[in-house]
Amino acid sequence: MIGCAIDVHKALGPGLLESAYEHCLTHELTLRQIKFARHVPVPVAYRGAMLDCAYRADIVADGQLLLELKAIDGWLPIHKAQVLTYLRLLGLRHGLLMNVNCRRFVDGLQSVVLPETSPSEDAASHA
Repeated sequence: MIGCAIDVHKALGPGLLESAYEHCLTHELTLRQIKFARHVPVPVAYRGAMLDCAYRADIVADGQLLLELKAIDGWLPIHKAQVLTYLRLLGLRHGLLMNVNCRRFVDGLQSVVLPETSPSEDAASHA
């Protein structure tokens, strides 16, 4: 996946809207025959109800890797928090946070892994 994103960034460079990179990245994934889903709904569970709050993950590749694109000046803690929350709500473990607004793509790449929780931690978080 990273190779696809690098190729897109090399071709476009920084400075475009996030949506342009997303379109190109999904095209690159298609060319490489990598399965993905785009704008994946992120349901919010609240008091036994699954609510559609209009949250959408940019791309989920191979049913297991979240790709979240940003076109921003710099990282804020909320960006990683968003990915961690999406991972938890989607039942995924690994995500890539990609800031395409960097001169060198590798400077805008963050791997995010959802920490494993024990059953007692899960119970405590719901108390």
